[in-house]
Amino acid sequence: MCYDLSFKTSLQSIHDIFPGIIQDDQFQIHPDKSAHIVAHSFGEHPIVMRNREDGLMHLKLMEWGCIPFYTKDEAAFMKQRIMMLNARSERILGDTSSYWFKIRNRRCLIPVTGIFEHRKVTGITKKVPYFIYQKTNNTEPSNPNPQTQPSPFFLPGLYSVAELPNLQTGELEKRWTFTLITRAANSLMQQIHNDGENKWRMPLFLPDDLRNQWLEPELSTEALQSILNYELPASQLDCWPVYTIRSSKPRPDGLTKTDPFVWEGLPALEI
Repeated sequence: MCYDLSFKTSLQSIHDIFPGIIQDDQFQIHPDKSAHIVAHSFGEHPIVMRNREDGLMHLKLMEWGCIPFYTKDEAAFMKQRIMMLNARSERILGDTSSYWFKIRNRRCLIPVTGIFEHRKVTGITKKVPYFIYQKTNNTEPSNPNPQTQPSPFFLPGLYSVAELPNLQTGELEKRWTFTLITRAANSLMQQIHNDGENKWRMPLFLPDDLRNQWLEPELSTEALQSILNYELPASQLDCWPVYTIRSSKPRPDGLTKTDPFVWEGLPALEI
């Protein structure tokens, strides 16, 4: 699955890709703080969506980890929420009893500059984290320059809106939440995400044409299934190993979580 993202850029980069997008909330992005976004914190992230009322593109803060619209007791649901961070692409149309099928038409895009995934390597005690990004027209492949970050790209997701009482005021308020869609891994991601209960999975990476189609309001079931079946070729991804990301301790070299790190004895990937 995918529980670690990076968005090390500015909000303006989203506006540049989607001219005229309406920003619903007043907020700023701090690239240093968003260099590593952890799913299990259920934090807010700017999400691109097509508003159902005006049909226009909107940029809205949502919490990572869907809360179903029928939820009445948030505290009772919290133990289940960890299961709502990712949605398997196979279940969105293939399992009509799933929550993902119910919200299949609430589609959104998650802006990122990369993701992190961990590789198990014999002889290395800890799993080795990798920074992985999707190549775009503005991206220099295999160029892990600390001063040059990859261009933003967008991962498809689904969003949910629940009305829950504010714990301080008791008044009902809308809670906007999202999930990230995953699929079976391609040949590169199989080598990296090679261990654990959810091994051999990756986000549903999409090229620009399918990315834009994902937000079309009148998307047919056949077109939706075609997008969900799409596998991005391994050649369209690039990556490099980084220092341990799930630690509060700073890197010994003083660089950021997205910068390359040399692990002794790490075998090269077959690319």
